[in-house]
Amino acid sequence: MLKLEDIASFVAVAEVGSISAAARRGGWSKSVVSSRLAALEEDLGARLFHRTTRRLSLTEDGAAFLVRARRLVQDVDEAVADMAERRGELAGPMRLSAPVTFGRTHLGPALYPFLARHPAIALTLELDDRRVDAMAEGFDAVIRHGRIEDSRLVAWTLARGRRRLVASPDYLARHGEPQSPADLTGHRAIYYLNRGIADWRFEGEGEEPTDFVRPPAALRVNNGDMMRDAALAGLGLAMLPSFIVGQDIRAGTLKVVDIGLQAAPEYLYVAHPEGRKVSAKLRALVDWLRTAFGDPPYWEVGEEG
Repeated sequence: MLKLEDIASFVAVAEVGSISAAARRGGWSKSVVSSRLAALEEDLGARLFHRTTRRLSLTEDGAAFLVRARRLVQDVDEAVADMAERRGELAGPMRLSAPVTFGRTHLGPALYPFLARHPAIALTLELDDRRVDAMAEGFDAVIRHGRIEDSRLVAWTLARGRRRLVASPDYLARHGEPQSPADLTGHRAIYYLNRGIADWRFEGEGEEPTDFVRPPAALRVNNGDMMRDAALAGLGLAMLPSFIVGQDIRAGTLKVVDIGLQAAPEYLYVAHPEGRKVSAKLRALVDWLRTAFGDPPYWEVGEEG
């Protein structure tokens, strides 16, 4: 007889690609996940994974079963949450993805009192700077900054965002301060690897966002904290959101570089897979975060430049 915990373990392994990662995600031991997979395959009379020493991949039967298995697990989770909501509670599992720097510095402090107020919510938060596939990887929602590139996602704005072109006073003293877009070519830059050089997009008054020739790279890295640290160390110019550099701008340890154009506006947003029922707890979390961050968001209040 099929067991729900076996199916849930199968879905977790299929989404993350390994037994170890699925065990960490579910709070299980590797041996428990392995035994559940073996029991499920025996009950189904089918092999669900191709196994090698390095990875697992779905068989044709496994891929077909995953579609309905994922739906079944989601339906059960939603049913449990619905029962709790009928009693006036917010309860059940919720799985989110968020960028590392924003999660550590802003999201976490806003989340802790929310979770304390709703102890029946079992939140799994995965901090990752890559653009995760919310649908394929089983996230209820992702929190991101920038443009939405996945048409399968429905987004809600959390806060307005600004990005600033910044550099350390020491770097500008040594290399001069660019006054126009053309001056940028005489400098070096720190680029966000997940977006690349094309991330430097500016707009003039009443104009569409425009790209310019970019400075050569002093560093390419996929983490905002390291970009900030590199800028503070005088390595070059960096385009970073205010939630990372707002405090440094106020303190004067980083200076906004004014080339006569502003960076193209972007937003912090929560996005959930299209067609998936939005739980009351996710709606409540979005409302909570909007209030916690403010409008304009608190990390921009008092920022100059």
